[in-house]
Amino acid sequence: MELPNDPMMLFSTVNMYLRDKYESLDGLCADLDVDRAELEDKLRAVGFEYSVEHNKFW
Repeated sequence: MELPNDPMMLFSTVNMYLRDKYESLDGLCADLDVDRAELEDKLRAVGFEYSVEHNKFW
C-alpha cells in the first residue's frame, strides 16, 4: 500500500495504522517498505514528532 502524500492525510493514516495494527513505527515502516527517516522528515516539516512512549505522531 502507498501512503498519502498530503501531510495531514499522511499524519492521519500513519496514526491510524499505529493505533490499530502496529506496535511501533519500525514495524509499520518494515511492513509497508517505507523509509522511516523520510516519513519522520515529512511529518516533522509540518510540525509533528513521533512519540515512542505513545506510539503516535503529535
